[in-house]
Amino acid sequence: MKFMNELKRPNKEEQALALKSYETLKKSLEELNNRDAEIEIEETKERIRLPLNTLKLLAQILKATAEGKPVSIMPIATELTTQAAAEFLNCSRPHLVKLLESGEIPFTKVGKHRRVLFEELVVYKNRVKAEQEQRLIEMMRKDEDLGLYDT
Repeated sequence: MKFMNELKRPNKEEQALALKSYETLKKSLEELNNRDAEIEIEETKERIRLPLNTLKLLAQILKATAEGKPVSIMPIATELTTQAAAEFLNCSRPHLVKLLESGEIPFTKVGKHRRVLFEELVVYKNRVKAEQEQRLIEMMRKDEDLGLYDT
């Protein structure tokens, strides 16, 4: 995905500023009772009204930046090419195409090109992760039943 290749880790100054801003915003969010809030841009004295969920998202972005993590935002309804979808899932494009054609992940066709909704990829990724966790739990139980943890 183009945006994934352009992500850069925040430098130390950005991390420090993000941490300070995050802590301030977090305290402010704890005191808010409304569904929205008004913020002011100090340099321009411009006042902006924002939904509370937007401020919570901003707090998450600041926290990740303070931790030195690069951040990217993508609308949930974004349609991805098979290459971009494969990069998101960290698999090959041919493997992704097999998943699409087998019905594991819903997709649409635009001409002869497949397109995948980002939210469908997230659903698939979460489902696979849950299945993997369940299999690990089952393996651990079988090992316990066989006494493999006893020494």
